[in-house]
Amino acid sequence: MSGRKGNPYEKPDARSKAAKEQGFPARSVFKLEEIDRRVKLLRGGQRVLDLGAAPGSWALYASQIVGPSGRVLAIDTQDIRQAFPPNVKVAKGDALELANDALGEYGPYDVVLSDMAPNTSGNKVRDQAYSFELCLRALHVAQALGKVGSHFVAKIFMSGDFQTARKAAGECYERCQVIRPEGTRQQSSEVFIVGMSLKKAAGR
Repeated sequence: MSGRKGNPYEKPDARSKAAKEQGFPARSVFKLEEIDRRVKLLRGGQRVLDLGAAPGSWALYASQIVGPSGRVLAIDTQDIRQAFPPNVKVAKGDALELANDALGEYGPYDVVLSDMAPNTSGNKVRDQAYSFELCLRALHVAQALGKVGSHFVAKIFMSGDFQTARKAAGECYERCQVIRPEGTRQQSSEVFIVGMSLKKAAGR
């Protein structure tokens, strides 16, 4: 698992600079901000799980929206050096290996976020397959640890497996859509699967 490591061809641009000016470590904050604006994902007092959280932009954004009464658990295999307010807890680990009890400290969650992506290998097919695996793992975590009525966002690289992932999310949530934020770089194949209102939590 990785967080927002980015692709090797990515260089700072206007959005990267704007993110830094606003106190966020990466331009990815604007992707979550757009998704939030379009689907009304986050609100005060929620409990949020952020998978693949490094370098911390999504967790920081979520913490500002959920406020002091909310909670955010941010997990990544990398060290996250971003400073957060007290409503955020950072944990180091791999979402593919951690048991749900390790992920569920603040659960059940109102929102499960995943910006997990493979460290790009140069092998497009391999990278797409691992992205699909990460997306499904995030979905399984959201089913297991999300409240009924909770929401889900996960990055996935477009591939032949994409429709399978979208269908799986659609079976779990009342509404499911695919969003490619304006801030996504032109050469990127990433999109975000957004599930709104979990139908039934796994095992409950």
